[in-house]
Amino acid sequence: MTRIRDLAEVCKSKNAGPFDLTIDVVFRDRALFDRVQATGVLGPALFARLYGVEESSVLFTPYPAGCAFKATLPRLVPAGVVGDTDVYGAQQHAPLLDVDIPL
Repeated sequence: MTRIRDLAEVCKSKNAGPFDLTIDVVFRDRALFDRVQATGVLGPALFARLYGVEESSVLFTPYPAGCAFKATLPRLVPAGVVGDTDVYGAQQHAPLLDVDIPL
């Protein structure tokens, strides 16, 4: 199996407002995007499990024209409140990097 860190050109996270987080995974070409999509690994269930949220609260969008997947999910701690360790949401993609994709 191959990890997302070895397949994706871009894997990043950012705030989507103070209460939500957006994670983007972008691949170099449509053929690789299609192969990853066909595995079914990247989806709402994966993000829910990795980030400790309900699957129904994950907005997951494949974007074939951009060879990308986008997931928007609620932050467990709102940005900027006491206990927030990443006010910009810029380091929240890390749990995805070691996810195996069976290609």
